[in-house]
Amino acid sequence: MGKGVAKILAGIDNQIHEVIILCRSKELGMATIKELEYSSGNKKLSIILCDLAKLIDVKKAIDEIQRKHDFLDCIFINAGLGYAAERVETEDGMDSHFQVNYLSQFMLTLNLLNLLENSENGGRVIFNVTRGGKIFWDDIQMQKNWSFENGIHQAMVAKRMFLFKLDDLYKRFKGSKVSFIGFEISQTVWSNQLNIIPVSMRIMATIMKFFGTFISIEKCGLIMAPLFTERFEESRKKSGKFVTWKKNEFIEIKEDNVVFNPDMQDSLWKASLELCKDKQTAQIAESLNSFTK
Repeated sequence: MGKGVAKILAGIDNQIHEVIILCRSKELGMATIKELEYSSGNKKLSIILCDLAKLIDVKKAIDEIQRKHDFLDCIFINAGLGYAAERVETEDGMDSHFQVNYLSQFMLTLNLLNLLENSENGGRVIFNVTRGGKIFWDDIQMQKNWSFENGIHQAMVAKRMFLFKLDDLYKRFKGSKVSFIGFEISQTVWSNQLNIIPVSMRIMATIMKFFGTFISIEKCGLIMAPLFTERFEESRKKSGKFVTWKKNEFIEIKEDNVVFNPDMQDSLWKASLELCKDKQTAQIAESLNSFTK
């Protein structure tokens, strides 16, 4: 999805958009830049190396972005692990699905809010999320309840709780210029994730693709592009909402009540800060909370 969005944004509006791609591999990242430059004609494309399975990489990426840029118009919170044959623990001692699909994105988002606030077009954070899921409060690192499905779904509900808390905090600021939107694609996207699933699942997916179940990353990018480029007044109307695309329009998805529970949001916020173990992230979080007191 991320590549599809980057490809469309690079090519629209007379190639005025600068696109920054976070990726783990310099070789693959530069190949993507070369491909997108060729297809779009846009030369304002760059990569920043970052492995979300390593908090030290996230910190380095934050520092690099802050050093190179005075503002950001939008960030797309998208990267994530899908299928896995077994639980993998990161070098930070966490379940890889929880860290990659949620915690590192929590840290990245908080540390880039100041650049989003500097946007003349109104900053926005678009979260790639799906419905459902639950937090395993007694087993967040999935040592007892692991399955790749549980890992994915726990991270998804955590991201939705995070975006709704951010939206609530920002709505308390008069004149706030950042919106927070959760988006679920209504059709499955045909992506490189399919290369790592078991053969039996891949065969089934190929059959489903034949019958039109999947869409291309480019089609996904076309659907999502307005979330990044629409007037901020329209973006703010969607802020704090979970939306999808159906019948040629964005529609709101009914959210689970647990996601709006302020006590659970606060518990996740606190646990996330403790796991980040980062002074700067903690200071930003405290600053946000202080405005509501």
